Formats: sequence, structure tokens, C-alpha cells
Amino acid sequence: MVNSDSEQLPDYSSQIITVRPDRETATLQKLPYFVGISGATAGAKGISMNLVIIPAGGAAEPHFHRDYETAIYLIKGRVETRYGQGLSQSVINEAGDFLFIPAGVPHQPHNLSDTEAAHAIVSRNDPNEQENVVLYNPNIE
Repeated sequence: MVNSDSEQLPDYSSQIITVRPDRETATLQKLPYFVGISGATAGAKGISMNLVIIPAGGAAEPHFHRDYETAIYLIKGRVETRYGQGLSQSVINEAGDFLFIPAGVPHQPHNLSDTEAAHAIVSRNDPNEQENVVLYNPNIE
């Protein structure tokens, strides 16, 4: 098993890797991420998978992912995701839902509960955790 804060990484090319994140990682989106599978933690070349927690009443910074798609599985909670140009569209998801966000689509998830955190698994076809995240200002088009 590899902790996500390991400094020297072994050759992963022929190993099955288990990662147990032991601390949250700060993100541009301003949400707590627990980095699971990535280029840095597992030697992944084309995928990343992380746990994100949206605090009660919390929301991410509006953003989009340059050059990669995102798939999300909502484990716990109820989340409204505003998306599209000016964040003018909206979808509400609850535990058990899968979401797909195409590359380049601006979005902002918001936890609809004022008392419980929402938990989701986020997977992307990019092994890097933050390099292609771009903050988005919905007021400037």
C-alpha cells in the first residue's frame, strides 16, 4: 500500500497498487480532495480517481477541466450542479447517481444540505490531480 504523501515512488509498471489517502489535498476548486489513484500516487498514465467532500452548505469554485472528461459517482448527499455558459443550467443529483461532465464544460457543485457533507468519487481521464483545472467566472463571457 502507498500513502498519498509518499516522497519516493517505486516503479509501478507491473504492480497492482493500493492507495489509502491519509490527508486531504487543497484544490483550486476549494473543496477537500483525498487523492486516490493518480500519476503521483500510483503511476497512472491516463486516469485519476479521488474522493471529494462538499461540506454542508458548501460549494466548489466555478471551474472547468481543460482537455479531459470527468465521471462522478455520488456516494452520499444531494448536490445541485450549475453548469454551462454563465452556469445557467442546473441538475440535481443524489446518492447513487452517476454524472458525466464533458471536457471544457464550466460547472459548480453545491451541497443542498445545511447539516451533512456530500461525498463523491471523481474519476478523470487525466492522471494529474490539478494541472488542467481552470477557474471560471460566470459573469465574464
